[in-house]
Amino acid sequence: MAYYFDEPSHTFNEYLLVPGHTPADCVPAAVSLKTPLVKCRKGKEECPLTLSVPMVSAIIAAVSGDKMAVALATEGGLSFIYGNQSIEDEAATVARVKDYKAGFVTSDVNLSPDDTLEQVVALKEKRGHSTMPVTADGSAHGKLLGIVTERDYRLSRMSMDEIVADFMTPREKLVVAPDGTTLKEANDIIWERKLNSLPMVDADDRLVALVFREDYDSHKSNPDEMLDSHKRYMVGAGINSRDYADRIPALVEAGADALCIDSSEGYSDWQKMTIEWVREHYGDTVKIGAGNVVDAEGFRFLANAAPTS
Repeated sequence: MAYYFDEPSHTFNEYLLVPGHTPADCVPAAVSLKTPLVKCRKGKEECPLTLSVPMVSAIIAAVSGDKMAVALATEGGLSFIYGNQSIEDEAATVARVKDYKAGFVTSDVNLSPDDTLEQVVALKEKRGHSTMPVTADGSAHGKLLGIVTERDYRLSRMSMDEIVADFMTPREKLVVAPDGTTLKEANDIIWERKLNSLPMVDADDRLVALVFREDYDSHKSNPDEMLDSHKRYMVGAGINSRDYADRIPALVEAGADALCIDSSEGYSDWQKMTIEWVREHYGDTVKIGAGNVVDAEGFRFLANAAPTS
């Protein structure tokens, strides 16, 4: 049903924000940007999910992947993984965010022992990283055989077809740490042994991650990180009002901290039924947002759908 509004419309250009008095204690350190993300009883309970900064990412493929989720959580916001993909792919993306350990980096520049110096140089130029693990199969989690850094080769004295196995720093000369080592313990090793990076390996000597001296410093400088009770980055996920009965369990299992129905029209029975299904099967444990709505009536319609206890 269409509505006609009698009052005139306005644009932002018609408004002027008049600054008020700035007291001496108005300094950045005294400002909190913490913002409740989900419904709570103000003054009666602590919000179960509060953002350090009021920023979330749009539920679209061009924006909200796992890298954006990690980056935004690092700064105190929350990303919602896009839902216009298969249930399996979306759940896997959520799982990658939850598996990502702050300060522990899965290497995206990896070599096999048969690669050449020419390939090393090309990979460095493409990725911008100078530390390259060498694994048996050239993957990020293969058996660790060595590491190549800029100290291992000199372009002016070496042939470009020389293979990595001949100039890498071999595994037996590397300082490594077992999987499960904490970030603080890894940092202590890095400083005590004067290292720039520390490989983490599992019981089969397969590469798990790298810890860099510079990344630990960055981690310490981000006190507003969005971390869950297990110290994992927090991440949301987009859902729809069609396959929610299959998609939501997979996302919850993967570790999604919040869900949001991705639709341009939120004032609908379809979204109401989706929320009711969540409340029936998960109670208050699964946090879900809905929309879009443009007026108070639409907002209350969704906010009151299967209200929490």
